[in-house]
Amino acid sequence: MRYQKKNDKAQWIKSKILPASPFSRKAQMDLSFGTIFSIILIILFIAFAIFGINKFMGVQKLAQVEKFKSDLQTDINNMWKSTQGSQILEYSLPSKITKVCFIDDEFENIYFVPNDFRGGVLENIDFDKTIPGNINQLCINTNKGKISLTIKKNYGENLITITK
Repeated sequence: MRYQKKNDKAQWIKSKILPASPFSRKAQMDLSFGTIFSIILIILFIAFAIFGINKFMGVQKLAQVEKFKSDLQTDINNMWKSTQGSQILEYSLPSKITKVCFIDDEFENIYFVPNDFRGGVLENIDFDKTIPGNINQLCINTNKGKISLTIKKNYGENLITITK
């Protein structure tokens, strides 16, 4: 009994004189909370970075489609201004697009399959000659994000014809 009282008294003296150990339970709790909080912040930063990269890639694909429509219209206009000619043209598109279709519609005469990208209106095209009479659209398949088509204008014609 006497031995136990001495140990209790020694513990009491140690607790009053010596500072708390860095390995006490409170320090372990603080370290765990800080570590967990840091991990959560790292995960949030990575998630926002991935979100931002995906948004940027979507904008890049949209810009690529808009550049295709603009370049095609420029080439059509150049051919339209000439007296006659024929050109085989190749353009790049996002690989997700499998077909580019032309249809005789005043509001949207070019569209993409799948329909993830907005179509548009191209001018100076003779859709009666571009689209054969028994079908209502001309679709040109893409190959790994590349499309090849021919634009032509015969002497005396006012509009351009698009063929595969």
